[in-house]
Amino acid sequence: MIERLLLKLRRRHEVSAEEEAVLRRIAQPIKQVPARTVQIREGQRIDFSTLLIEGLMGRYKDMRDGRRQISALHISGDFLDLHSFMLKRLDHDVMALTDCTVSIVPHEEIEWITEEHPRLGRLFWFETNLDAAIHRAWEVSLGRRSALARTAHLFCELYVRMKIVGLTDDRGYEFPLTQIDLAECLGLTSVHVNRVLKELRESGLATFRSGRVDIDNFEKLQRAAEFDADYLFVDPGPA
Repeated sequence: MIERLLLKLRRRHEVSAEEEAVLRRIAQPIKQVPARTVQIREGQRIDFSTLLIEGLMGRYKDMRDGRRQISALHISGDFLDLHSFMLKRLDHDVMALTDCTVSIVPHEEIEWITEEHPRLGRLFWFETNLDAAIHRAWEVSLGRRSALARTAHLFCELYVRMKIVGLTDDRGYEFPLTQIDLAECLGLTSVHVNRVLKELRESGLATFRSGRVDIDNFEKLQRAAEFDADYLFVDPGPA
């Protein structure tokens, strides 16, 4: 059930058998969250953190005029909100973008881990810092990259993140979002996104179709995006 979390952690750190046993224990039980269900609402007092087992979830903010900005995408193996352990509420909503399976981890369990398994607590801290690094990369995209570059950058980032947890194949990865969802991630209109996707496809870089991203030339896609995976800290050294 937590195999993708373990893949993600072990790609960056060692995880002992004892630490794995702790993670398996706290990740019980699981629940199903249907697509388009809000898992956590802004301002809601929460005493748990959510581990995403399967599916895609997004953090987002809605504007008064109805526009939405998705500020983060979470994939299988991600904790959505470890920072809520300290904050006790979120300043944004979290929604299932597809049918999802999650594990609800009470904050009292996380507190126990920080006290009894401090190294595992540091790995959780690393995960929170990694979320912040990804958020900064998204901020740069929204503020400075062209529409094509920010789309290419997102496709590159997701390829690296999904490859770590075994969700890619020789061509690309499943990405069952709508074009509107993608536009809300990129801060663009769906019409503009449609033009960008056409340009990526005709340039032989990548294709987004039928809920899937196929990458035709990853090196060229990286260059178009100015993508450097260093911010994903795939090999940061021991914790």
